[in-house]
Amino acid sequence: MKRLLVALVLLVVSSFAIAAVNINTATKEQLDALPGIGPVKAQAIIDYRGANGPFKTPADIMKVKGIKEGEFAKIKDQIAVSGATSVAASPAPAKAEPAKTAPPAAAPPATPAPAATPAPAATPAPSAMSKTDESKSAKDKAKEEKAKKAADAKAAKEKARAEKAEKAEKARMAKEQSAAKEKSTSDKDAKAATDKSTKDKASADTTKDKDKTTK
Repeated sequence: MKRLLVALVLLVVSSFAIAAVNINTATKEQLDALPGIGPVKAQAIIDYRGANGPFKTPADIMKVKGIKEGEFAKIKDQIAVSGATSVAASPAPAKAEPAKTAPPAAAPPATPAPAATPAPAATPAPSAMSKTDESKSAKDKAKEEKAKKAADAKAAKEKARAEKAEKAEKARMAKEQSAAKEKSTSDKDAKAATDKSTKDKASADTTKDKDKTTK
C-alpha cells in the first residue's frame, strides 16, 4: 500500500513536470516557447482566453484559430489548465573561445615617391584690351549709332516733305481743274447769252421790217 502511494505521488509529480505551461496564466513568451506555436499563435491564445475566459481542459486550446490536432498533439503533454507555469532552465551557453588574433601582416615595402614633374611653364595670358581702347570703341559705337539716327531722322523729314509737296501739287492741280471747269462753264453761258441776244435782235429787226412793209 505504501509503495502504491509513493508510485502515485511520483506519477503526479512527473505529470506536473511534463505539463509545465499553464495555458490560462502563461505569458506570450512562455506560450511562444511551446513547439509549433510561435508568437502569432501565442497572441491568439491570449486573445481567446481574454475574450472567452480560461480554458477548462487542455484540448480546448484547439478552439483557438490556427491550432489544430497536429499542433495539439505536439504540446498536449506540455500544457495544463491549472498550476504554476514552470520554465525549464536553459543550458548555460558554451564559453566562447577567445578569438585567435591573426599575426600582423607584414608591411609592404615602401614604394619610392615619384619624381616631381616640373611645373608647366605659365602660358602668357591673352593681351586684354586696354581701358583706353575700350573707351574709344564705345565712343565710336555711340557716334555710329548717333549718325545712323540722324540719317534716319533726315530721311524721315525728306519723306514727309516730299509727301507734303505731292499733296500740295495735287491740291493745286485740282484747284486749277476746278477753275478751268468753272471758266468753261462761264464762257459757255456768256456765249449762249450772246447768241440769244443776237437772235432776239435779229428777230426784232425782222418784225420791224415786216411792219414797215405792211404799212
